[in-house]
Amino acid sequence: MGLVRWWRERSEQRRLQRVQGELDPDLWQQALGDWPCYRYLNAAQRERLHDTALRFLLRKHLHPLEGVELDDVLRLRVAGMAVLPVLEIGLHWYDGWQTLVLYDGPFRTRQQWRDEAGVVHEAVRELSGEAWLHGPVVLSLEDVRHSGQADGFNVVIHELAHTLDMRSSAANGSPPLHRGMSQADWARDMQAAWDDLAQRAERGEHLPLDAYALEAPAEFFAVLSESFFECPQVLHRSWPAVYRHLADFYRQDPLRWHA
Repeated sequence: MGLVRWWRERSEQRRLQRVQGELDPDLWQQALGDWPCYRYLNAAQRERLHDTALRFLLRKHLHPLEGVELDDVLRLRVAGMAVLPVLEIGLHWYDGWQTLVLYDGPFRTRQQWRDEAGVVHEAVRELSGEAWLHGPVVLSLEDVRHSGQADGFNVVIHELAHTLDMRSSAANGSPPLHRGMSQADWARDMQAAWDDLAQRAERGEHLPLDAYALEAPAEFFAVLSESFFECPQVLHRSWPAVYRHLADFYRQDPLRWHA
């Protein structure tokens, strides 16, 4: 370990111990007690999530825009939901960006796209969140409050999944895989699930995922990640191969929480 890294980690550990000593433990329940994913964790897992979430807050800058009231409960809610995906693969997966911009409600962004005929369209869209290569990550606190209701929606996990996807390139639905995972198998099974979802949507069937997943491969991965943690039974029942890939990638098995 280099001297600079050693010093940074030692400094972070001192700051972490100071924050832990000053933090009211009841705040964790206020921040995350309504989140089924948190309730399913055992005591040791919760302790690791608390530790990782506080390290996340020490490393990242939460920037509330004018009019946003960001208290300790909301800070812990954002951080707790943010670190669940990397609890087993490491907080360093979020290196490369520093800032979360927080809106009070949905924010508007002007977007352009080109249709199949080559015509460029432009529209203003209301979004719950957005992630950029090298940051920032943008979140609607209104949607953060409504996330984690076991319905597959979690804007924090969704946007942070985009940052994992962008670890090696622009978001394309294929994050860098761990050693031993097959890129070919991942691409094959993700494409099969995408095609199945598209066919179900075309037939007007009830969908196991939000149809927003069909916007782009990057959105497919992000929505799948929400579903993996928030309603794993639905994902496993629909596409067991995809579930196994995500379990290998995140090194977690949320189905066991429900057993």
